[in-house]
Amino acid sequence: MTVPDDPQLTSPGALTGLPLLHRGKVRELYGVPEHDDLVLVVASDRISAFDVVLPTPIPDKGAVLTRLSVWWFDQLADLVPNHLVTTDVSAYPAALQPHAPFLEHRSMLCRRLTMVPVECVARGYLTGSGLTDYAATGSVCGVALPPGLVDGSQLPEPIFTPATKAALGEHDENVSAAQVAEQVGAELAAELARLTLAVYDRAAAIAAERGIILADTKLEFGHDRTGALVLGDEVLTPDSSRFWPADSYAPGRSQPSFDKQYVRDWLANSGWDRTPPAPHLPDDVVAATRSRYVEAYERLTGEPFQGRS
Repeated sequence: MTVPDDPQLTSPGALTGLPLLHRGKVRELYGVPEHDDLVLVVASDRISAFDVVLPTPIPDKGAVLTRLSVWWFDQLADLVPNHLVTTDVSAYPAALQPHAPFLEHRSMLCRRLTMVPVECVARGYLTGSGLTDYAATGSVCGVALPPGLVDGSQLPEPIFTPATKAALGEHDENVSAAQVAEQVGAELAAELARLTLAVYDRAAAIAAERGIILADTKLEFGHDRTGALVLGDEVLTPDSSRFWPADSYAPGRSQPSFDKQYVRDWLANSGWDRTPPAPHLPDDVVAATRSRYVEAYERLTGEPFQGRS
């Protein structure tokens, strides 16, 4: 699968000389010369939908994802340790300093982790792939749910609904907690479920205070060099979570949202058959999507967002 370039990351001399460890749909991981215990996480402005990376970037998206993740890491620090070392570019190792203009606001210097190969998903509301599973089986990831639920229904209690980590361009597959236990062991599987639900409960309560419903979220964990289980990747951003405005919540339909559901809806109505390449987004869709990401940041953190320009 081809990932379109982010012009800010591919300008002449942008990040040349740094070892690229992984390129995902949105983020890129680089090794840090002379610091094999560290990784540089860079959030691009790319956006994906239906497991396809779109050719049109969303301005400031990488900065929103990075700043919001950092804010959430701080809110969750007493629940679970995280991989963040610093986002102060001036404090980055010397090998990264030539790239400072490209790294400001969109990068995190992090501890290197051995990632657990499980997408840890918590759901407090029924939608997306969970709704599809429920419609077919009456359950989600082996968790039986009451009859009569509709798109957007609040669940009796939040549930842990893990998924396998798929290769770029492939679909993650929902699995049961028992399958996770078979893959990583019962003790680790239980801890993943406990931490995922604890993070969801904390984040949902914080979001509710700001008039936002956290419908679901996806987390990733890894082990550091001491063996400790650590929260990694990004956390509780519009890319990994569904955020709905509480004042317009109404079960039985697709909810207005602060995430990329707006892009998904536009693509679904565009006539595109979800086969790459995806169509370019029109300017009004780009602007509206950016505004949703920025509004999510500002409402959750209470801080004004200052773009890169």
